[in-house]
Amino acid sequence: MLYIGVDLGTSAVKLLLMDGNGAIKKIVSKEYPLFFPNPGWSEQKPEDWWTGVTEGIKELTAECDKSQVAGISFGGQMHGLVILDDKDNVIRPAILWNDGRTQKETDYLNKTIGTDKISKYTANIAFAGFTAPKILWVRDNEPDNFKKIVKIMLPKDYIAYKLSGVFCTDVSDASGMLLLDVKNRKWSKEMLEICGISEDKLPKLFESYETVGTILPAVAKELGLPETVKIVAGAGDNAAAAVGTGTVGDGMCNISLGTSGTVFISSKKFGENDNNAIHNFDHADGSYHLMGCMLSAASCNKWFMDEIIKTKDYAGEQKGITEDMLGNNRVFFLPYLMGERSPHNNPDARGAFIGMSMDTTREDMTLAVLEGVAFGLRDSVEVARKLGIKLERTKICGGGAKSPLWRKIIANVMNLKVDIIESEEGPALGGAMLAAVACGEYASVEEAAKKIVKVIDTVEPDPAIAERYEKQYRKFVQIYPALKDIYTVIK
Repeated sequence: MLYIGVDLGTSAVKLLLMDGNGAIKKIVSKEYPLFFPNPGWSEQKPEDWWTGVTEGIKELTAECDKSQVAGISFGGQMHGLVILDDKDNVIRPAILWNDGRTQKETDYLNKTIGTDKISKYTANIAFAGFTAPKILWVRDNEPDNFKKIVKIMLPKDYIAYKLSGVFCTDVSDASGMLLLDVKNRKWSKEMLEICGISEDKLPKLFESYETVGTILPAVAKELGLPETVKIVAGAGDNAAAAVGTGTVGDGMCNISLGTSGTVFISSKKFGENDNNAIHNFDHADGSYHLMGCMLSAASCNKWFMDEIIKTKDYAGEQKGITEDMLGNNRVFFLPYLMGERSPHNNPDARGAFIGMSMDTTREDMTLAVLEGVAFGLRDSVEVARKLGIKLERTKICGGGAKSPLWRKIIANVMNLKVDIIESEEGPALGGAMLAAVACGEYASVEEAAKKIVKVIDTVEPDPAIAERYEKQYRKFVQIYPALKDIYTVIK
């Protein structure tokens, strides 16, 4: 049988076709626009996602036996607010995960309601990108739109709803809404009351590997698929990427270098995280995970290459960076182009270069961008280490993971072994694997991961380089506190 994984990303939707043995048969990508109506705002039209998905599925299955397609599942950009009215029309453009407009609402939740209460209700504190502050923002700034709300959903769940007609979400993605009692995998009545919404406006909760329904007959006809195709709940993009990299079970780690950057640590047990600098979420395998999230990761390099240097030759720009430069760079870069989440929780933070002099080169600045992202990710690793979590190795995925240089930097900045897997398709592969589990191809997510995910290489940290980066990281962590007050001045 064949399984489709839909990775609903921020810049494009990637669709992957996988057979029952885990072999990837075809991959299709469809881009859609991103809108920035005001500084710090980030929006998309859910209708554009649906167009990309339907066109993509048609192209993906054009040359296969469509009767063999058994299931469709998802990995989706998290936290986005999608709201529908009583006629199932989208009320306003979706407010995305990297939107920073909700500082007032975030402060209300953390300071007025209090982080102790919020953490007790949800196992997390409020971050500007989370869904609950966005709901409060709509209530306070667009009251007419708020009154129209009949359904509140996350981005990938809009696609699941259009495919199946089932109003659903999964616990991993719902964990990032700040509306879920993560420990008990149910909606928090206290948070619903705080946000002024009733539970009937929220989707039914599923585990990521559970079938929510079958494809609607009209949609099946349009796509040329059998009406027996199962629509499977899927997961938030990071949990789906973790499935796609085999980061399931207990004590496994994955680092994602996508548009955003994450450190993802799986756990069989619910973990207390007193300082809330990283997130406590439900995992797609039925257990839990800790996650630190940077809002800008590979997008920092894309910005520097595309907008500043004006080149698309990313690999070419890295060729001049020699091994002796690693850990010896005098230029530092703060990767906070869209504000920052873990561990600073500051939507006003911005990117910065520091340490430049007359002899600073193009290579120094390119390297600083790559290192700055690695240092930012290490901030989350350090939080996990302080919680007593011992890490020796990590998987890696995302567009940035295709760079051998960046992988080497990550290994030495973290002082961890970095395992390279055969497929770096992350959320799309994870989505297809979840569909396969739901359709009975595998007994569990862990079984699917063991059979499908293959490590093909490992980048070992070099003791000398790791030691140099240890000193560099200690310098890096002093820069943000020194600039923190400046961000409010330049806002």
